[in-house]
Amino acid sequence: MTVIDIHPHIISDDADRYPPAPLFGKRSDWSQERPCTVASLIAAMDEAGVDKAAVVHSSTTYGFDNSYVVDGCNEYPDRLIAVGSVDVAADDAVSTIRAWTDRGLKGLRIFTGGSTKDFDPSELENPAAYPAWDLLGELGIPMCIQTGPIGLPQVRDLAVRFPKVNIILDHLGRPDVLDGPPYANADSLFAMADLPNIYLKLTPRIMSDVTKGQASADTFFPKVAAVFGANRMAWGSNFPTSPGTLSDILATARDRLACLSDEDQNWVFAKTAQTLYPALKD
Repeated sequence: MTVIDIHPHIISDDADRYPPAPLFGKRSDWSQERPCTVASLIAAMDEAGVDKAAVVHSSTTYGFDNSYVVDGCNEYPDRLIAVGSVDVAADDAVSTIRAWTDRGLKGLRIFTGGSTKDFDPSELENPAAYPAWDLLGELGIPMCIQTGPIGLPQVRDLAVRFPKVNIILDHLGRPDVLDGPPYANADSLFAMADLPNIYLKLTPRIMSDVTKGQASADTFFPKVAAVFGANRMAWGSNFPTSPGTLSDILATARDRLACLSDEDQNWVFAKTAQTLYPALKD
């Protein structure tokens, strides 16, 4: 089975060439404690058996400067593509996106909060960003959104307003699954299934959460696949942000998703990624 990872990160070991300038002014702990260069990522992929990856820019290291993720992925064009971050509400957002895509960027991400800041969905409802979203639809560029349940109403509005843009919910939108089946606490997530341009990124966060409380992998993931379809689910390692080797992270994901059919697993581990990012096709 082909394996594609749509959520690893890379950090340069050359701070002079790629100086840190974290979004919101606070650098993430993981990027300092366990950084991973692009060469180290390729080595980890080789060891784990990961064929290709969509590498996500570290906003909590470099802000809106996508130089390292683009340069690094361009070194391995047969294995990697770059997903970056742009201030989509800026006056020059359209020209900035075009400039980065000319350098090789294949996807974008909005980081509304996470390891260094509480979620603030207000930037998802800024009309100043609409021209940038229009451009994404024109270019066929997907947008990852890092938010929690608090931001899902704004994500829905964007999905409806820009139906040509595929939106990927980082970390599955961080649903509360601890109540177990029928997972009523995650109703706001399941309510997004009627929007065909909403996709789900399955990362170590949910792989861990389904082992807690009343949740289980055997009851949660089949429900997600039944409601959304496995063709809208894709695996992301969050390596090296999440602790552990890439091999261990992949092994855990395989174990948790063994409850799905082989065909569904093929979508989660490869085919959905190739739908979202055609450059990852063989």
